[in-house]
Amino acid sequence: MAGSGRGRREWGVTANRRAWLIALVQTLWLPAVFVAFWQVASSREWVNPFFFPPPSKVLATAVRMAAEGELVSILGATLLRWAGGALAGIVLGLCCGILMGVSRAARRALEPIVAGLYSTPKLTLLPLLMLLLGLGDAPKVILIALVGLIFLSTQTLDAIRGVKQRYVEMAVNHGAGRLVLVRRIYLPAAMPQIFTGLRIALSRSLVVAISLELISSTNGLGALIWMSWETLATERLYVGIVLAASIGIAMHRGLAALESVVVPWKGRQA
Repeated sequence: MAGSGRGRREWGVTANRRAWLIALVQTLWLPAVFVAFWQVASSREWVNPFFFPPPSKVLATAVRMAAEGELVSILGATLLRWAGGALAGIVLGLCCGILMGVSRAARRALEPIVAGLYSTPKLTLLPLLMLLLGLGDAPKVILIALVGLIFLSTQTLDAIRGVKQRYVEMAVNHGAGRLVLVRRIYLPAAMPQIFTGLRIALSRSLVVAISLELISSTNGLGALIWMSWETLATERLYVGIVLAASIGIAMHRGLAALESVVVPWKGRQA
């Protein structure tokens, strides 16, 4: 019996490892083929290697920048702005969305403002914020926070309004107050769509953070990309683009892992 149990456990570990390897291959094969083709095409000059430098040269440039400490400084500047603004925006957006979802008066007061800001190009607000707050990082962080707030609040509002009313009525009939409804009914039911809103809010705020660095900063990934374009340093240009994409991929994977823990029932609902 002990041997049989050990065999089942070993088989389970082997099966999990095999499934993980299959998932890894399915994820990486297309990027690997693309990078290999790019390397060959650039090395044999099927494409202009000045505009499309081989990935090996881009990697060598990234390694050199990391060894010199430049990469850490650039990433740190972008991540600090993005994390600070996005965290504030997520907290405020979640609170705003819940408040609009459970209170009709709050929705009437706040929804037109959120809708107006949603349709406003966010970068057009930068001159006003710079006029009010100066030329430092404060206008950028506030604009990043505003993006997170807008996208998460709208998704949270839609999620809460989509909760089945019979669940709310049943809880009210058992004496649940508004806070209990939010904690026990609204949030669990809305959590899958809230995570969708989180993914959108974080990705959009990252786009805005890098876009702001393109036009009004001397450090960060956006500044690296812009200055590389101005100086025709194409390897550094690609380093900046790849790093920006890598941050987005890491964020997506991290949120997916967190969602599988916080919302384990997603995908199993009938």
